[in-house]
Amino acid sequence: MNKKYWIASALCLGLLPGLSQARDTTHYLPFDAAVQEATNAGRLDGSVKFYLGNTPAGAKVVRASVTTSKKTNAFNKTDEAACSWALQSALIHLQNAAKQAGANAVTNLVSNYQHKVYSDRQKFECHAGAVMAGVALKGDLAKVR
Repeated sequence: MNKKYWIASALCLGLLPGLSQARDTTHYLPFDAAVQEATNAGRLDGSVKFYLGNTPAGAKVVRASVTTSKKTNAFNKTDEAACSWALQSALIHLQNAAKQAGANAVTNLVSNYQHKVYSDRQKFECHAGAVMAGVALKGDLAKVR
């Protein structure tokens, strides 16, 4: 019995390193597709526009450097689906913040995962693991004509 105990213990300990090392896959995904999905589903109402990486001419910044970081359960979802959901949660937060500030746009929007800026006019950055996916964004709340 002592031998079986040690064999079982060794097997369990051998599995722990694989279980304890979390996956963190970086994805760069289309921004407009997730915005359209959220708008079609009624999660975004269309009253606030989102501008990736730039500020349109004539925009007046109401509040600068607003940040949000949202995570979602990625269990039993594709990385793309989990990332889309996390982005939509972040955009809902920014939409509500813009409305409260009297703004109708979020401009100069960039990914800001672990405070590292990734700026692209078509894609956002998402990090997905085995059980969680996360998106972090930073932008300016503005009034755009």
